[in-house]
Parts: sequence; structure tokens; C-alpha cells
Amino acid sequence: MKLAILGSGAVGSSVAELADEYGHEVVALADSSSAVVDDGGIDVAAALDRKSAEGAVGSGDPDDALGADYDALVEATPTTLGDAQPGFGHVETALERDRHVVLANKGPVAERYGDVMDLAEDSAGEVLFEATVGGAIPVLSTISDFGAGQITAARGVLNGTANFILSRMAAEGLDYEHVLAEAQDLGVAEADPTFDVDGTDAALKCVILSNVLSQGDRVYSLEDADVEGIEEIPGTALDLASEDNRTVRLIGEATPDGVTVGPRLVPQNGALSVTGTRNIVQFETEHAGQLNVSGRGAGGPETASAVLADVGRLPPLE
Repeated sequence: MKLAILGSGAVGSSVAELADEYGHEVVALADSSSAVVDDGGIDVAAALDRKSAEGAVGSGDPDDALGADYDALVEATPTTLGDAQPGFGHVETALERDRHVVLANKGPVAERYGDVMDLAEDSAGEVLFEATVGGAIPVLSTISDFGAGQITAARGVLNGTANFILSRMAAEGLDYEHVLAEAQDLGVAEADPTFDVDGTDAALKCVILSNVLSQGDRVYSLEDADVEGIEEIPGTALDLASEDNRTVRLIGEATPDGVTVGPRLVPQNGALSVTGTRNIVQFETEHAGQLNVSGRGAGGPETASAVLADVGRLPPLE
């Protein structure tokens, strides 16, 4: 398929670099201020080298990428809350052109899921968004294969930064501020880690899960989520948990009835006590018991693999 990629951060750049390996062609790549477009296929390496050297992927306007001759738009710009712009507008433009959309940006399907689905219903294009939940982990495709109506709940660890902090606090007996600084030095946490440590990132992913599980019966946004972060957890709480063979993890839970995110006590050697930046999603099913999927929940190439898996699921445009 011919791809137009909006966003040239870690995920967008990785999608561009790996697209050829998956049998696809990149015809447009845009960052926040520029774009490079070639209906015959762009030189990805040259565009990314230019981005590194000059801060821009090309000399064109970002809107040029939206108007390119592509089969699927890959929306990999940063997630925004509320109206989910400009990501939602990019989705709208592509679908109104009867093109497919693959999202790495959580905003449109966490904050405006109903609007996105309405646009998709009136379009010849489809919308897929595996990469918005759990990075490389096949969370949404598992739901699709299993059947959303057969899954009663999904819970798990869905933010690697928060999990790294809690894991280190428990393993080394360190306090929150010390481990946060360590995570920032290692590049595991952003300079502003608010979305990760206050539970917002995990909540957005759980909102998306609830939207999928509800099958249109109800539409959720971040406002509907009950969210608590990890900033106030003292090291002593983890020490006390350990004495009882338990630990603390930031657990998100999504059901067709709503979303909760917060620190929870879990068995020290249980499935939900994954360590480091690893993620896990645990499904409760009607007839097959508990099903766990785990893996790398973030990272450029990891998340790009989920984006490109979605591209491979898309039907040819007529």
C-alpha cells in the first residue's frame, strides 16, 4: 500500500523506515512544520537525515502530505486531549477522501471515538488503531479475533514508565523521586512525565479498550475514567506489600461499563507483576477463562510493528 505518514517522531520515523520491509511504499512524510511528498515513493533515509540535520523532513507544507496520493494515512502525531486536534482533523480529511487510516495517536479514538466511527461508516476507508494500546502487544486484534462480546473485562499494566518506577522502588527500596530521576536519566521517563505517572496515559488506553468492548452501546472519553496516579506512593508501602508477598502496580481496568486506573496490590509472582517497562493485558472471557498477552508496550520499532500489522489487514481500495 501507499502510505502517507504524519508525525516523524520515534513511531512515525520507524514506520517509514520499516514500511518497505513489510511491502509498502511511503509517498509522503510530514512533521509539524514540513513535508516531503513523491507519488513515486520518497527517499525515506534522506528525509530522516534531513530531519536530523535541519529539523525538517522536507521543504513542503504538512498539508501537502494529507493531499498526497496514498491508500492509507498513518497518524502518528502526538496525542492531544479534548477535541483531539489536529489528529482528528487528519482522520476526517483522509476518510472524507475515502482513504484508510491507521492510528498510533490515541487522541481521536480515546476522546472522539463516536465521531471517528461515524466518519468511517460514511467512508470507503477503514480505521484501525492497534498501536494505540500496548505498543507491540496484539491487544485489539486479540479482541477482534476472540469477539468483543465474549470478553467481559480487560485489565493490566499499560504504562511502562510507571511500571519501571514501581518495579525499581520495590526492588531497591528507593523512594519515588529518586527513581523518577533515574528513569529520566535513562530516557524511560520524559522530562515532563505527568501523563505517565498521573495515570492519564493508561486511562486513555483503557478508554479505547472500553469503547471497543462496548461495541457501540456507549462511547467513553477520558472524562468518564476514574484515575489515580503513583506520585503519592511511599517506598514504605511497597515494603509492607512485600512482607505479604505482594507488590504494587498501576493497574487499568476496562469493561463495557467503564474505566478505572490506580495503584493496586497484586501477587508478587502473579501475572500482573511484570517488571521494568513491560506491559500486560489480562482478558476475562465468557467461556475461556483468563487470557494474558504481554510484551513491549512502547518504543519506535515496537509500536511501528503494530501500525504496519494494521496496514497489512486493510483491504485494497476500489
